[in-house]
Amino acid sequence: MFTIREFTDTDAPAVVAVRSAAAPHLVNSAEGLRWELRNAAPARRLRRVVAEAEDGGRTRIAGAADAGTLPGTGGAGHLTVAVDPRYGGLGIGSALLGAAEEHLAATGVTLVHTWVDDSAPAAGFAARRGYSPGRTGRFLCLDLASAPPLSPLPDRLPSGVEVRTVAEFGSDLRELWRADLECADDEPGDIEAGHLAYEPWLGLNWRRPDWRPELSTVVVADGEIASYSVAQTDGRERCWSAMTGTRRAHRGRGFAGLAKLHVLHLARGAGVTRFYTGNDASNAPMLAVNARLGYRTCRTERRHTRRLG
Repeated sequence: MFTIREFTDTDAPAVVAVRSAAAPHLVNSAEGLRWELRNAAPARRLRRVVAEAEDGGRTRIAGAADAGTLPGTGGAGHLTVAVDPRYGGLGIGSALLGAAEEHLAATGVTLVHTWVDDSAPAAGFAARRGYSPGRTGRFLCLDLASAPPLSPLPDRLPSGVEVRTVAEFGSDLRELWRADLECADDEPGDIEAGHLAYEPWLGLNWRRPDWRPELSTVVVADGEIASYSVAQTDGRERCWSAMTGTRRAHRGRGFAGLAKLHVLHLARGAGVTRFYTGNDASNAPMLAVNARLGYRTCRTERRHTRRLG
């Protein structure tokens, strides 16, 4: 037996455990989960529900689902469903999916986006519920504890080039915001959500408790931001490369690899043992950068969509 109910702050550690069991390639933290709901823009209509299951006389969190709108997309929304594999086959995934879709339909969403593991059982589950597959995403892992040693940092950088941490920029990140908008425009994808103004961008990203400015790096060339790489942690030993980008005028100079290499060295020094990242399968340049750094594919997913109504 199981029940579906609203998420509460005290559920956060259990939901992290569920997500880690269902999708070990993703990095989550209890602080981050709480922050997401407390700070989500009202227009996103973000909702999180959990599934409680009876297990050995105790009630445990066995699954969770998030759903919300994608403002600026003309009626698109997103959802994620995670079920602890130990509780598979009980109908929990279907119940969570139904609750998420019901919420989205009530907010006026007409097109739902979600990511689905590229395996026969997961794809079959999605197909039976009316979801159609689209573009492919690759998730990669670098084991900093047992993989071959990281490449050393360069002894010297080209004239006019330096690497800084985001923390060194203080509270004014407007130049990084402008660089991020430019790089986001060129990211492969099928959702166009428009540009965020500075304050909403700052709130969505750098005010998160799990984004680490002291581990995130920026390559400055000739006095302007040329490239950057963001580190997001679970507060323990796992780290996620939240975004890496290079401005158009500086591409082809190896700056993305330089920024990411510095992040890896900083993260290893801070006790991180596993670093994860994800790329659209069509993003050959970034996949090549990650391969040179030692990342290896650990999971493949496909974006699925469904029309509501």
